[in-house]
Amino acid sequence: MQAGVVRPDPAREFYTPERCYILELSNSSGDEALSIARARVEPGVTTAFHKVIDTAERYVILEGEGVVEIEGQDAESVGVGDVVLIPPDAEQRITNTGEVDLIFLALCTPRFRQDNYIATD
Repeated sequence: MQAGVVRPDPAREFYTPERCYILELSNSSGDEALSIARARVEPGVTTAFHKVIDTAERYVILEGEGVVEIEGQDAESVGVGDVVLIPPDAEQRITNTGEVDLIFLALCTPRFRQDNYIATD
């Protein structure tokens, strides 16, 4: 990794088949150890069940509220400031139970690669 500042362009946010919006904040071959994305789930939406092979995820809830489901765990309510720990290969999804967008950072180690994403819905 080289020292520097990454300035993401909000206009590059995109909608995924998972039913959420993603803005990649940092995800490059120059930093294989970690990727950071901002995810946005609209009110009333539940993302599709999925897993990320060989990749641990952490969600840092920035705005809104929801319910997260992780394979092997009971569903759990989440809100601002919560950190959700998702082991590699664990099936997961999140529901926005609030009235505003649910916004969270998704930190992946190693970095997120589309090849490792598996839709299980």
